[in-house]
Amino acid sequence: MARAARTTARPLRLRLAALVMPAGPGALARPLAPACFAAAALVIGTTGSSCRPAPPPHDGQADTRPTTFSPAPNDAATSGEGDARLEAAAHAILDAAAGDAGLVTATDPMKSHRETREELLSLFTIKDLTEQEKKTIQPDAFLRSMFNTDGPSHANQGNKAIAQHSISREKCLEGLKDVVIQTPEQRAKCGAENMVPIWVKGKEAWFCIDVFEFPNKACELPMVWTQPPLAKKVCELQGKRLCSDIEWNIACRGDPDGGDDQRYAYGNKLDLEICHTNLRHRAPCVVQNASTTWKTCTTDTEPSGSFPKCRSRFGVFDQHGNVAEVMMRREADRVVTQLKGSAWFYVELAKEPGEPVPATTTNKTGAYADHCNFDPRWHVEPLDAAMHVNYHLGFRCCKSIP
Repeated sequence: MARAARTTARPLRLRLAALVMPAGPGALARPLAPACFAAAALVIGTTGSSCRPAPPPHDGQADTRPTTFSPAPNDAATSGEGDARLEAAAHAILDAAAGDAGLVTATDPMKSHRETREELLSLFTIKDLTEQEKKTIQPDAFLRSMFNTDGPSHANQGNKAIAQHSISREKCLEGLKDVVIQTPEQRAKCGAENMVPIWVKGKEAWFCIDVFEFPNKACELPMVWTQPPLAKKVCELQGKRLCSDIEWNIACRGDPDGGDDQRYAYGNKLDLEICHTNLRHRAPCVVQNASTTWKTCTTDTEPSGSFPKCRSRFGVFDQHGNVAEVMMRREADRVVTQLKGSAWFYVELAKEPGEPVPATTTNKTGAYADHCNFDPRWHVEPLDAAMHVNYHLGFRCCKSIP
């Protein structure tokens, strides 16, 4: 991941065309509008076709360094007076473009919102499969049927036409430049990138958890509109599984040094500024069905890791805010879905456990305390047949340690 994030900078003159583009929805200001809460159950169907996942980022070789992020070095022309003049002229053009309301640069936050199926599929890899497994599972066809940007019947990052994001990938990476995402020891223990081992006091670690919401990549937008059985299958194709509620809770509240549990991943007092939880809906959501929800409900997420303090002591990001998460829970002799966490608009629903609903919480009927151990019963369905999806609902993968 670290090497993928720190791409080698090319001379500015070669990148100028890629840095300037017509303004899109992301160039607009964020107007405030009446808020609403979309809690209606949405169900969809799927279709099928065929593709090949992107190759592993490290060609199968584990990186032995801690995964950290550093911003790319400043571009500079490297030889000749002509190059220097060209670089100065290019910077002047870019400076003018940045101040022009009709142009945005490569740091436009909307560039993180992918526009094609291929772009979505490039954000993650799957494990190596035998030829027989490929024939049986047909991963290419499955993944192409699951991911697309065309609407709520596919997993994606939400409706880009109405979404707004305020933090660019570059700004997110800058915020994580001194953060160790994963140590070499954690990589060896988990056997996968961007996972950390989790344990309780007095016991050995027995599972690992993705540090970011799927696709588990720093400074990429999380996926939403994902049916739980398909989320489960994608995790399995990565050699992982969908997290359980107990695992998620421990990763949120626990202390790797054996200290007391915390109420929230970041501490014991609710703070709506630490995570992406303090943004209200910009327009009413019409949740009559999946189609109206897609057309009216904005997925105003930010790239995973954009709020560096929104991290548990084990190193897991965004367990509060950005998107809520679906996971699995054992109920007697069956496995069912469990929804946990909160989304970017939690400010509309926020309250502390055991305390009155504050005046700033506009949806007082739906208000809830989004602490690590919160155990709701929203849209409970048998996991293998679950159909509930939403514009603010994602997922995260876990993995057992042998």
